[in-house]
Amino acid sequence: MSGAFSIDWAPLIPWSAFFALAAAAVVVVGFAVWRRARGAWWRALAVAAMLLALANPALVEEQRDPLNDVALVVVDESPSQDIDPRGAQTEAATAQIVRELEALPNTDVRVVRAGADALALDKDGTRLFTALRAAMAKIPRQRFAGVVVISDGQVHDVPESLEALGLEAPMHLLLTGAEDEGDRRLTIAQAPSFGIVGKPLSLTLTVEDLPATGERRLARVTVRRDGAAEQVLQIPVGVEQTVEFDLDHRGPNVLDIEVEPGPRELSLANNRAAVAVNGVRDRLRVLLVSGEPHAGERAWRNILKSDPSVDLVHFTILRPPEKQDGTPIRELSLIAFPTRELFEVKLDDFDLIIFDRYRRRGVLPSIYLENIAAYVENGGALLEAVGPTFATPLSLYRTPLGRVLPGEPTGSIFERGFRPRVTDLGHRHPVTAALGEPAGENDEPTWGRWFRQVDADPRGGNVVMSGVEDRPLLILDRVGEGRVAQLLSDHMWLWSRGFEGGGPQAELLRRVAHWLMREPDLEEEALRATVSGASLEITRRSLSPRQPQIEVTAPSGERRQITLKPEDGGRSSTAIPATETGLYRISDGERTAMAAAGPLNPREFQDMRASAAPLAGLLKASGGATVRLASESIPSVRKIKPSRDRHGRGWIGIADNDAYVVTGVSQAPFLPTPLLLLLILGAGVYAWYREGR
Repeated sequence: MSGAFSIDWAPLIPWSAFFALAAAAVVVVGFAVWRRARGAWWRALAVAAMLLALANPALVEEQRDPLNDVALVVVDESPSQDIDPRGAQTEAATAQIVRELEALPNTDVRVVRAGADALALDKDGTRLFTALRAAMAKIPRQRFAGVVVISDGQVHDVPESLEALGLEAPMHLLLTGAEDEGDRRLTIAQAPSFGIVGKPLSLTLTVEDLPATGERRLARVTVRRDGAAEQVLQIPVGVEQTVEFDLDHRGPNVLDIEVEPGPRELSLANNRAAVAVNGVRDRLRVLLVSGEPHAGERAWRNILKSDPSVDLVHFTILRPPEKQDGTPIRELSLIAFPTRELFEVKLDDFDLIIFDRYRRRGVLPSIYLENIAAYVENGGALLEAVGPTFATPLSLYRTPLGRVLPGEPTGSIFERGFRPRVTDLGHRHPVTAALGEPAGENDEPTWGRWFRQVDADPRGGNVVMSGVEDRPLLILDRVGEGRVAQLLSDHMWLWSRGFEGGGPQAELLRRVAHWLMREPDLEEEALRATVSGASLEITRRSLSPRQPQIEVTAPSGERRQITLKPEDGGRSSTAIPATETGLYRISDGERTAMAAAGPLNPREFQDMRASAAPLAGLLKASGGATVRLASESIPSVRKIKPSRDRHGRGWIGIADNDAYVVTGVSQAPFLPTPLLLLLILGAGVYAWYREGR
């Protein structure tokens, strides 16, 4: 505790009257002095004593407790600080600076570690000044002594000025990293966020070697889509390039783009970039060919027309070529079936072809059926809803189309009531899993009955629904690059009419159609991964109950094996902590999934070189120093007065604020009243005595 003295003025009259009286006294005394009148100076002394008495000064003594100054040490812990030797430099500098500050008198030290969440929270990079502002807000301005920043200089929230930061004390930078650093980076200049499946898209990228040397060289760039190798390009360094690609499925498509290491590398983290493009389908074009009018024909049409994403082209064969009833052609209100246009010229424009109770009637020549089979093998989709003629020689199975159909007719037809059931395999297939099969007594389904089923032996594919005597009712198969579904009954329309309570005909057909058109959510063999919060959620769907080990590759390259927990519907899943930021790769040995934790192309990795340039303006304005730890020793720290230099050779300074808190105040008259009265009377009498002589 220490004492400090000051004078407090409490005039007995208003200040305006006091100054008027003082001015008049000065004029009178001044005139007497100018005339060299006797006793003029004694009269001046008496007047001064009188004015002093009117001003009523008091001597104030404050009891003060000194307050410690507070210095901040801001430590950058962003991912770029993991590059050797920055981490070791940072820890050594932090330890020594803290020791130096703690050794100073009346000084508190607070260490602020920031930047570790540079990737996890947002895409704005290292935010040291956000943490600095939060720490400064807890310190009184009169106690703040200064800040020492230990960083590689790659800070992305630098304020425009000291005033915007609210900093009046010195700020110094201890710069980590090696001298004359070089690095190669890959940047994405432009990329689409969504695209139509099957349509060409493009993105622009640039490969740069920093610092630029002007030397012409090529770099190998590998583009992978959803973890599979897609294309390898040779791209000139330093020149913006356009890369074309397309999407093969709806939903997120992750492009992983990687450039080979350059001649100088700080980190390979910025040699890789990722682009997430959401695939959307254009309107689906479906061709429905009904072999003859029947009760279920309208059910198919209504279900397909109710889907706003479907463009339906529907033809019903009303008058086959063999029908000769003598009716003149000009009197027929029918159009010719455009077989060549549909099945040769525009066949590939359709996403799905449905044959509903179609039979060989001479309408479609074998060459067109051969075109449809090739269309399926090359990636097309086919759905056949059979009728009774499938069991006869008029079946489509007896045509070139038979090689892609999964069911071979036995010649038998069951015409009795039965309730469709989902098979054990169907309970694992996404098309029929959780279809809402209600169970009655003895686990019998309570859907409405059907009354006809064409018997067939499955040659391949997956039987997901069964009917009479557990014989196949719905078969799904993959043929070449395409897909085929075969429904061995023409009585689904009974469900749409609500017979005996009906059934989920709309949902079943929707799932079958979208599975045929490669809907990602309906893939029976799939591996997916998403990052939710701080967890990596992995889901696998398979028709096989076998649970293989899942390999997870973290962004750092670290690999680990995990086991998924089985669930209903052929699913298995688990969640693990996502402790790193970047692209995770998940593989079950056959399929690969990718998931991004944090921003895909973080700002933190745009330039990994250590540089004081981002902070240069603030350092200059505050009078602070930049010390490169790679070539200079860690400076000592001393306290300085505001008017002194803030750094010098081998040292940096923080402000000595002399802050204090007042604990008590005592007050006493500046001059005792009797003494003032004696002074006034004595000076006045002596002035009168001098003037009388």
